[in-house]
Amino acid sequence: MAFKSHSLRRFISHAIKYSREQRRPYSVPGDGVIPPGKRQYVPTSGTYPKGFLTGSTHVGVKPSNTKFDDLAIVASETPCSSAAVFTKNKFQAAPVTVSRDILKRRKGEGIRGIVINSGRANAVTGKKGIEDAYTMGETTDSCFGDNHDDGNGSRTLVMSTGVIGQRLPIDKIVAKIPSAYNTLSSSHSAWLSAARAICTTDTFPKLLSRSFTLPSSPNTSYSIAGLTKGAGMIHPNMATLLGILCTDVPIAPSIMHPLLSSAIEKSFNSISIDGDTSTNDTVALLANGAAGGSLIDSQSSPDYTELQQILTTFAADLAKLVVRDGEGATKFVTIRVTGGASHADAKRVASTIARSPLVKTALYGKDANWGRVLCAIGYAEDVEGVVPEETSVSFVPGDGGPELRVVVNGEPEAVDETRAAEILEQADLEILVRLRSDDRGSEALYWTCDFSHEYVTINGDYRT
Repeated sequence: MAFKSHSLRRFISHAIKYSREQRRPYSVPGDGVIPPGKRQYVPTSGTYPKGFLTGSTHVGVKPSNTKFDDLAIVASETPCSSAAVFTKNKFQAAPVTVSRDILKRRKGEGIRGIVINSGRANAVTGKKGIEDAYTMGETTDSCFGDNHDDGNGSRTLVMSTGVIGQRLPIDKIVAKIPSAYNTLSSSHSAWLSAARAICTTDTFPKLLSRSFTLPSSPNTSYSIAGLTKGAGMIHPNMATLLGILCTDVPIAPSIMHPLLSSAIEKSFNSISIDGDTSTNDTVALLANGAAGGSLIDSQSSPDYTELQQILTTFAADLAKLVVRDGEGATKFVTIRVTGGASHADAKRVASTIARSPLVKTALYGKDANWGRVLCAIGYAEDVEGVVPEETSVSFVPGDGGPELRVVVNGEPEAVDETRAAEILEQADLEILVRLRSDDRGSEALYWTCDFSHEYVTINGDYRT
């Protein structure tokens, strides 16, 4: 009996030790505490665009949320030019339908803000869900003291994120919208609180801001700020993902959509966590012109060209935060494909690698299984110009060290497994694919993460 008791104690001791060793710092904290490894991505200050304010409050949209803010408003002190890109999922959520309708009716002008709830997505909720989304926008409209009916409908876009198929507690939300409005502020803490309020399984709020100048107004300082949320159900075709971008640059409504669409293609449409495209994906751009300067009203102007590059880089940096917070993720992985017959071809190859479960699980297991990468390259759909004899694959460490070539011109290299393990131990790394043996062709970048045990745990418990 004593032997059994001793064996049991030893077993329990080993089990506890194993559990501690396997415990991951990325688990979604129930107390809202940001994991130590993610705190570096949360800004402690910011430079925010003139004339924009944010506010948030607690509603309890999801019954299990008893204390964290889950309703946010982003507002401009003056009417904005606005554009948005939306999910291509056929089951489009009510706020997607409503916001698209508002932008169409208003022709992208006269928008005052965005109201966002987390906890429930208001997706697949029928006609009542549509009514609830309109009610959220109209209630927010009524908070603006200078709001008036110009015959073009609501001035507030609507976003929701959370569990699909459950009606919003609309009465609770409507009752708290004035509270969120009354907290509106231009302070960094207000922006950060709003970014927190739109989170679901996110482990940290995603917020960026920066300043810049434009060629026509070199002495005018402009700013852009963005908040986004997303950790799961992320795959492009706009990735559940929401994004709000605000700038004080004066931009004509007619060029807002091409400006945003171009930026999204190389940012939010170039990330994947799990290959699922949400019903609610929305990224909106608001411009109020509060900083002054020349109006940008032509796509051929130097200001437009410069702003397009600034917005694309900014959106990409914001999108990368989504990947860094991927549900259960332990690695941030850049997929770089060169030598494509076109940018579209290179991007399709990168996307296929990024969403391969076998590649992602190998990354989690720190296994340099390049065969899975080649397999994904080989089945990428609608891609021309993939020639096995010219294809090369390398793993590139995130610390700036030399690349490890594992396949060169279709031939396997003698891989240094020790070096491979060192690279795959790192939190940041790159998979580099060359589709040609020369330097010609197009390049595409994609960002993804690994698949872990925790991803299954999070999504197995999501509705509770």
